[in-house]
Amino acid sequence: MLLSAASGAADAFVFICVGQVFAGVMTGNLVLLGASAAGAGEEGVALRVVTALLSYGCGVAGAALVGERMWRRVPVMLLAEVVLLATGAALWAARPVTSDADRLGLLVLMGLAMGIQGRVRATPTNYFTGTLTSLVGRLAVGAWRGGDGWVAGRLAAVVAGAALAALTVRLWPEAGAVAAAALAVAALLVEASPRPGRAGADAEKEKPRPDRGNPAGAA
Repeated sequence: MLLSAASGAADAFVFICVGQVFAGVMTGNLVLLGASAAGAGEEGVALRVVTALLSYGCGVAGAALVGERMWRRVPVMLLAEVVLLATGAALWAARPVTSDADRLGLLVLMGLAMGIQGRVRATPTNYFTGTLTSLVGRLAVGAWRGGDGWVAGRLAAVVAGAALAALTVRLWPEAGAVAAAALAVAALLVEASPRPGRAGADAEKEKPRPDRGNPAGAA
């Protein structure tokens, strides 16, 4: 839920402050790319969309190549995400990001972070269409599961994270990117905290999941 909230915060910040694109919702970016190809949308949005897509893809690829070969890969990957988000927050707070080059650089940091987050867990924390589809489908046929409260919680968390980031941008613009970084730090602390029976659980989580990359199957 913390990662879902971090995703909502990152996307809201990027959309509001960087320029009408998303850091982690690639479906929305693909739609924006198609619209811009037809001459609709903001000027320069196509370049920002391509930058977001490439950054996200590089984050996913890097996490897949490096993370899958590391012991305790989840904390390491979360640490990488935190560093990227914190760097973006510090750059945004340090000086106004006004030029196109500055905005693209900030977008690269946020996109890389969201790409890494996309590989942290098989359970999706930054794309939710499949999650929502599966949840509503189960509700419609009366097949509610015991864990569906947590599924609904992730959906609520992404909304709450986006609202927190938007409110921060409105009240304290220089700290607009802090919410995403802080939520990712909280997720890292939860993941790294020692808990009884953790070793066995971690071993199970390290196994490849057949539903990885399939939001409907992972929901």
